[in-house]
Amino acid sequence: MTATQPAFLFEVLPMREADLPSAAALSRVVGWPHRLEDWQFVFSLGQGLSAWSGDRLVGTAMWWTYAGAQTRIGMVIVDPTIQRSGIGRSLMETITAQMTTPSLVLNATKAGETLYRQMGFQPVGTIVQHQGAAFEVPLVQPAPNCRIRPMGRNDRDRLVELDARALGFRREAVIDALIAHGDAVLLDEGDRTIGFAFYRRFGRGFAIGPVVAQDTLSAKALIAHWIGSNAGMFLRIDVPGESGLSGWLTDLGLAPVSPVITMVRGAPLAPRGEMFAFAIANQAIG
Repeated sequence: MTATQPAFLFEVLPMREADLPSAAALSRVVGWPHRLEDWQFVFSLGQGLSAWSGDRLVGTAMWWTYAGAQTRIGMVIVDPTIQRSGIGRSLMETITAQMTTPSLVLNATKAGETLYRQMGFQPVGTIVQHQGAAFEVPLVQPAPNCRIRPMGRNDRDRLVELDARALGFRREAVIDALIAHGDAVLLDEGDRTIGFAFYRRFGRGFAIGPVVAQDTLSAKALIAHWIGSNAGMFLRIDVPGESGLSGWLTDLGLAPVSPVITMVRGAPLAPRGEMFAFAIANQAIG
């Protein structure tokens, strides 16, 4: 007769800022590039849970609620040495039990997909991460009468509005944090702004995103601006699978790695309008 193994004991607690160094260390164990500063960035915008076994952090999960319309779940990590011990399910059940928004969204790795399906999440798309260093980047000219310019001090409300038109809800706090921690360029057509792209420090190098534009040519012009301005730098950009940009980014030297599955529980994502998110800020906050 085989003795029954005792259940792994852990406790799920609200995440505190003091937990973030341990969270950053845990993310390195599973191969994520996130620095402590990257954890602090997402924590400043949302809430989280930490799973502890004694004084050992064994799991994390976070969520961000936007305008009462959508909650995004991310930064879900379980110590790989003790997976299948119920930690991931406990974290997810604790979060979903208290959510009141009509739509819950997450980006799932293959390892987490089965659990999320069991919890009622359904796949609706993919996100493809591209990274690398591009050394020769051809200039992409935007449409006639359009110009790319640096973000100005009075552009905040324009960025919030364009972001909302692409997503279907407003994310003032996210835009404010991106402005505080990065740079942006805007695409103007006459006196009308029709796109933007952010650039900020992240992980091993820099990240491009979010990128919002009304068409593929505009998105490529915005992205090429940042890649061309930072030739040889290690860059990352996360694009929806339906964006049509993956082949182009690969040709520039930013190889596709670690695709994830976008999954939704509840109300479907808002349909695409006149603006489209061609790249996200990151896989957690969208």
